Amino acid sequence: MNETPVPAPPSWQEDVFAALKNRGIQQIAYVPDAGHSHVIDEARRDPGIHDVVLTTEEEGVAVVSGAWLGGQRAVLLMQSSGVGNCVNMFSLLEMGRFPFLTLVTMRGEYAEFNPWQGPMGRTTGQALELMGVTVLRADYPDEVGDTVEAALDSVFGAGERVAVLLGQKLIGRKKWERNG
Repeated sequence: MNETPVPAPPSWQEDVFAALKNRGIQQIAYVPDAGHSHVIDEARRDPGIHDVVLTTEEEGVAVVSGAWLGGQRAVLLMQSSGVGNCVNMFSLLEMGRFPFLTLVTMRGEYAEFNPWQGPMGRTTGQALELMGVTVLRADYPDEVGDTVEAALDSVFGAGERVAVLLGQKLIGRKKWERNG
């Protein structure tokens, strides 16, 4: 029986999971996303991390806040299009003064084929900043691990609200495939 080998994840994705694991993340909330697939798969395999599948990204803001109230560290994984869904819910972070970390895979940038991704992709950082979230960005594999670790320090050391934007070049070109 010939089995197709599963390709190894890019090292930057391994760096993200290692940083989260090493800094005590106990819950990961997410809407399924290919850019976060390695972290999601590792979290699902790890008995020390509870993975929470969301129906929409704003639920994740509440999950992360509730985890903090319950004494756990959590992170929200989403695409840039999901940031628009969360804007109103970010008020919870401000009013409750909750520490918050989200890792955002970007769309609407490099070689984007879907024009619907463009508007939110171009304004993701601004939307987050307007809601009081500090924005860090990683566009190259060798800066991802350090950027995520810096965000974890700011969130769980200083009580900040931080988003790490993971540039679309990291994920690579998306391909639109048509049948027939």
